[in-house]
Amino acid sequence: MGADKFKVTFLPQNRTVDIDKSKIPFGRTGLPGSVLDIALGVAKIDIEHTCGGVAACSTCHVIVEQGLETCNEASDQELDQLDNAPDNTLKSRLGCQCVPSGQKDLIVRIPDWNRNLVKETPH
Repeated sequence: MGADKFKVTFLPQNRTVDIDKSKIPFGRTGLPGSVLDIALGVAKIDIEHTCGGVAACSTCHVIVEQGLETCNEASDQELDQLDNAPDNTLKSRLGCQCVPSGQKDLIVRIPDWNRNLVKETPH
């Protein structure tokens, strides 16, 4: 796939969505085209995001298992917030700030503690 179209797979849901970059933004949460934007707006997966997607908390913490090198660099503010995230790894990002370039497909793991299973609709 070219840079205009790519796939994102969310684990453990094992849901893969096709992303057309010409349709960004997909919603209004997080940076346009971010993993959180894709999860909420395309995959219909409700990742917790207490601050509303402005990098002021760590609740949208995800682990980019494949394709991290094609994402934007983490800002100092994002890295500060990730310090508060449980189970932080070298592949951890805030879903609201992690924007893939589309040069490679992504595999994103949503930690068990992060999935919002109570809400019936995204907020």
